[in-house]
Amino acid sequence: MVILIAISVITYVQLKRKTITVIIDDKRKDIVTYKDTVGAALEDNEISLAPKDKIEPKVDSEIKDKDTITIKKAVNVKIAVDGKSIPVQSAENNVASLLKEEGIALNDKDKVTPDINSNLCEGMEVAVTRVETKNFTESIPIAYKEVVKKDNTLPNTTKKVAQEGKKGEKQITTSVVYENGVEVARKVIKEVVAKKPVDKITIFGTLPVVPVSRGGSSMAYGKVLKVKSTAYWAVNGVGKTYTASGRKAVRNPEGYSTIAVDPKVIPYGTRLFVEGYGLAIAADTGTAIKGNKIDVYFNTYGEACKWGVKYVNVYVLR
Repeated sequence: MVILIAISVITYVQLKRKTITVIIDDKRKDIVTYKDTVGAALEDNEISLAPKDKIEPKVDSEIKDKDTITIKKAVNVKIAVDGKSIPVQSAENNVASLLKEEGIALNDKDKVTPDINSNLCEGMEVAVTRVETKNFTESIPIAYKEVVKKDNTLPNTTKKVAQEGKKGEKQITTSVVYENGVEVARKVIKEVVAKKPVDKITIFGTLPVVPVSRGGSSMAYGKVLKVKSTAYWAVNGVGKTYTASGRKAVRNPEGYSTIAVDPKVIPYGTRLFVEGYGLAIAADTGTAIKGNKIDVYFNTYGEACKWGVKYVNVYVLR
């Protein structure tokens, strides 16, 4: 009986004895245990587990001889995200698994340092940069152009606004990129002209005018002649002296006076403005009046003598 009992005990012990392999962070260790579960076997061999350590199979699983138990020890990691620094322990394989396990969701454009495929290691610091893009549309004015046009039918003293300018309006859409709430880049992605500007049109006259006005209006001229001028008077009396063209000689400071010209240079009937004399009409000639010469008419001898001989500008009026 004693022998049978001894044999039974030995057989039982042999059946309970198991040699298993424990792999801790890729380091292998063979242990002998008489326990039936993973947890009991590890405890029997003084192998402890931290709360975040990963073990396969689970601690309450039954074990058999030659089984393998894999343990991945958790490491200390810090996660910087949303303005916080979070210390965690994790036995995940990489950064991506760590963030998922900790419930930290990522948007498509968020940045993670180090790369999400990096393996975890003791003391690693993981930074999540929140990237956000916002579009803004603003209206800005478009300056109008100032267009100058010339008009040769208007005196060169004329300046008038034919069309007032009006500003246009442009709508600009800008895409702004923020990292953790701080702007890091911006780009114009769309421009639309909502209202075209209206040009301001100013007209300037180019027609030359004499340097005086009559009745408040400047007088346009076609050309100007530099002439030698002399003077004559009403030899036969005022109202009784006639010009070579048969017109009565007239001195009219408020209107047109008759003067003598060379008809080959200034045809009869030409309206003129004589510098220092006034308005005149070519109506007379004389044997001495040849080329760029004129003879202005006065009513009295004294006025003629006072004029004397001088060089003046003669404006041929239009």
